Amino acid sequence: MNKYIAEFIGTYFLVATVIGSGIMADNLSNGNNAVALLGNTLATGAILYVLITIFGPLSGAHFNPIVSLVFYLRNEIQLKIFVFFSILQVLGGLFGTFLTHYIFEIDIIQVSTNIRGELPLLISEMIATFGLIITILLTLRSKGNVAIAVALFITAGYWFTSSTSFANPAVTIARIFTDTFTGISPKSIPFFILGQTIGAYLAYIFDKFLNESI
Repeated sequence: MNKYIAEFIGTYFLVATVIGSGIMADNLSNGNNAVALLGNTLATGAILYVLITIFGPLSGAHFNPIVSLVFYLRNEIQLKIFVFFSILQVLGGLFGTFLTHYIFEIDIIQVSTNIRGELPLLISEMIATFGLIITILLTLRSKGNVAIAVALFITAGYWFTSSTSFANPAVTIARIFTDTFTGISPKSIPFFILGQTIGAYLAYIFDKFLNESI
């Protein structure tokens, strides 16, 4: 059970950090969105390093159905584990959203009105997710530090992608239910999740190509 608990708790803390730091940054930035985004970015990068470091030995520290899907396609986890991981990641993310609303004393149940875009954002999420997956796979191959690599990639992705690098369907779904700085309107969801799925599959194919070329 340890790996399932790790995926739930890890995704909870990831989403709680994304949303909570967004609320805190928005409250303290006096309307300066650049400052708010910077605060949100630094907190997210920091928690990713911590979560991957502590939960990596237990579950692999996926916290992301797309990451779990890629490891399933690589035959590194079973279908049952992929399904349970994905469910627990989504539930952990939703719990992160609602509990964060509670501690900041705002409405617990919300739906975002933040329409983030359509096709250009789909392409942005393809790029972000492709980059995230190859960061994970190639860092593992080189026996580097995945926690550092992923934390740095997402930190950079907040700023070089127009979508601010969600790259995670569980986090994306959780952010539907917060009408705060980090929220995303349900109208934008199909573009984000489709982009994430395509980007992850392209990264999987690219990694296979590299393996066959060695």
